[in-house]
Amino acid sequence: MAGRRSGSVLVALVVLLVALTGCGGRPAADRATADVQRLLDRRAAAVLDRDERAYERTGRGTDFARLRAVPVAAWSYRVTGLRRTGDTATAEAELRYRVAGYDRAPVAAGRTLRLSRDADGRWTVDTDRPAKKSAQQLWDQGAVHLVRGRYSLVLGVGQSGRALRDFADLADRAVPAVSDAWGTQWSRRVVVLVPRSLEGMAGLLGSPASSYRGIAAVTAGETGARDRASADRIIVNPDAFALLGGLGEQVVVTHETTHVATRARTTAATPLWLSEGYADWVGYRATGRTPAEAAPELSRAVGAGRVPTALPDDEDFGFTGDASRLARSYESGWTACRLIADHWGEARLRDFYRAVGEHRERPGAVEDAMRKVLGTTPEAFTEQWRAYLREQLG
Repeated sequence: MAGRRSGSVLVALVVLLVALTGCGGRPAADRATADVQRLLDRRAAAVLDRDERAYERTGRGTDFARLRAVPVAAWSYRVTGLRRTGDTATAEAELRYRVAGYDRAPVAAGRTLRLSRDADGRWTVDTDRPAKKSAQQLWDQGAVHLVRGRYSLVLGVGQSGRALRDFADLADRAVPAVSDAWGTQWSRRVVVLVPRSLEGMAGLLGSPASSYRGIAAVTAGETGARDRASADRIIVNPDAFALLGGLGEQVVVTHETTHVATRARTTAATPLWLSEGYADWVGYRATGRTPAEAAPELSRAVGAGRVPTALPDDEDFGFTGDASRLARSYESGWTACRLIADHWGEARLRDFYRAVGEHRERPGAVEDAMRKVLGTTPEAFTEQWRAYLREQLG
């Protein structure tokens, strides 16, 4: 009898296990995840094939018309989590894509997709939005329009074709200027994103709009990727950009293009005074602007006897701080790089930048590079820079 009871209990447990996991012996949640992954695989294939009907058969979410202009060479989803309630579910997924002809490394973006299942058990997408704490993609903001330049690809939302062409022209002039200063060992191609407004720029960066008010453009990308080109994006704030004159527009785009070119040599060891100062130095290099014209805030401070005692810290470059202080920080970095170019030569400035980036961490990086490349110390260089400011701006 004991053996028969044990057998009955065993059978009951097996029946319960089957009921919980499904007939195939695999948990129902796993099957649902696999089904959703297959759905998103079909959705990705439709984007790559430019097949609007196939895309619409996977559900709704992003309007296909918004994506049509984006030239993608790769597009894939990976389901990272699934919460299911009956015939509805929420999937967390990682979207990875590359822009054809420009990206060697993919852009990775977190997405949250709401799904529903029909009477035949088929899942479809209802909404497709940025995941929590993830930045928007340009097509989240509207239909994307494209203009191609010789060295550039400009993607915009809510912008005229003429405006996008102007950005392509600026980028096409910037690329050769940067190569002339930095060298040609970089992709020499840039992607420029032009949203409708400051709020659109902030959405693409996943930050509050207040963080970028007054900032004309930024470059987003992975630093220190020496073995491959990262998927850099120059992201424009059209509200602030509209306030610039022709020279200012070119300086800004050349500055940001410099960040694209130097990205692989910019690491955690590179202080912002050097990375931002070098980008400004390249931006102003061929303009003929005098130090007083290019560094008005610092010029006023030096003229009033307030010569900086040290090069700016990274914290001094925060966009949410005082605008005058921020300007002086950029101008300080620029004048430091200009001093190196004037005293040691442009090639040494480039070598110094690369030598700093060779270090994996900040401590000792500048000191070591100054000793090996410039034959000086940070203390001696700081005093030389302060004297240079008095000479050039006093």
